Amino acid sequence: MFQSINPTTEQVIADYPVHNATEVDALLEKAHKAQAGWAEEPIEKRVQLLHRAATILREREEQYGALITEEMGKPISEARAEVLKCAKTLDYYAEHAAGILKSELIASDATESGIVYDPLGVVLAIMPWNYPFWQFFRFAAPALAAGNATVLKHANNVPGSAKAVQSIFVDAGAPEGLTTTLFVQSKDVKGIIEDPRIAAVTFTGSTQVGSIIAAQAGAVIKPQVLELGGSDPFIVLADANVRDAAKAAVKARFTNVGQSCVNAKRFVVVDEIADEFVTAFVEETKKLMIGDPHDPATNIGPMARENLRAELHDQVERSIASGATLLLGGQPLQRPGYFYPPTILDNVEKGHAAFDEETFGPVAAIIRVRDAHHAIEVANDTEFGLAAALWTGSIDKAKQLLHKIEAGAVFVNSVVASDPRLPFGGIKSSGYGRELGSHGMREFLNIKTFSIGA
Repeated sequence: MFQSINPTTEQVIADYPVHNATEVDALLEKAHKAQAGWAEEPIEKRVQLLHRAATILREREEQYGALITEEMGKPISEARAEVLKCAKTLDYYAEHAAGILKSELIASDATESGIVYDPLGVVLAIMPWNYPFWQFFRFAAPALAAGNATVLKHANNVPGSAKAVQSIFVDAGAPEGLTTTLFVQSKDVKGIIEDPRIAAVTFTGSTQVGSIIAAQAGAVIKPQVLELGGSDPFIVLADANVRDAAKAAVKARFTNVGQSCVNAKRFVVVDEIADEFVTAFVEETKKLMIGDPHDPATNIGPMARENLRAELHDQVERSIASGATLLLGGQPLQRPGYFYPPTILDNVEKGHAAFDEETFGPVAAIIRVRDAHHAIEVANDTEFGLAAALWTGSIDKAKQLLHKIEAGAVFVNSVVASDPRLPFGGIKSSGYGRELGSHGMREFLNIKTFSIGA
């Protein structure tokens, strides 16, 4: 039995029964049969489904936003924005899928040669709780447009969202089985990956679990996309606009109560402007409103689960014990719900938990460095490589330095965010493969070469 628990009240919302082996087998068979028929449908029909799903999301923005907030605590304004971003992504692929999937001619010794794009089949998506709608739709939109079917194993604490995202496609007119949600325990995932009806796997979550998923899929030679942990640097150079950087830093760190792989976590600031930045950052952070996430005025709601808050607080305490300076926050709030206040640690160094580990919650680590060269060195001194932000007054300098930053994406004078038009993914322990853009769609396609003789 899965339980949905409201992290604001700590009360049980609903219970959801787990699928048994017979039910899983039947659902996989439906998905397999649905995909075979879906792949034969013309692209024009496939993208109509995406447009209809986008319309439903917009019509039910308030309903689904409230569901997200109730299940995992995201502030309601952010939850509604998540719903609308899913609709935007569906529309993007509905409009661009035909162009991305178009066959390409490549000159060779043959009379005619090139590549065509064919769907792989049924793709298993193992998704996290922190963006319970977005994580699914950013994968499902290109996958379905390409002719694949989707099977979703969602995080155990957001079963209501898992049911909702499937119902959207059902209501939009998807063939039975084309999108499937499985309620299964983690121990059962290996068998599903190994099932011959599953063609590929996409996973978003921790590096530790991603390593297990990769091994299981690799053992049966199935392609994977892994979007894993991150300890993204937010680099502020001496020539940056410090006030703008500090305001952006608040959004970069505390969006979604700091529970995002692409939240900035390590603020790497050049000594020359560090005091000015820290003062402005603390000042702006104090403006955040902590409270009921259903209130539109709230910026910081509860964390999603009690154990996540406990792990974060342990990282804060270990960092302080190692020499970090606590400037703000630092203690769980004594009230119902899994609340942890925006917390800022200064003088963080390598060896501190807040430097070495991913802090998945509202905690910012400030690391002071000598100059730009030292900043890049410190930014790269991590096992992770998801994304980075670079703040500087010189775009020419930024274009030179971005090549030196070890990350899958670098955002200059802006906050890291995914965009359906651009590929997104990491390197090192942050995973491999890409989502979104044309590259994301092609991860789950057979890029098939053809060559025609005389």
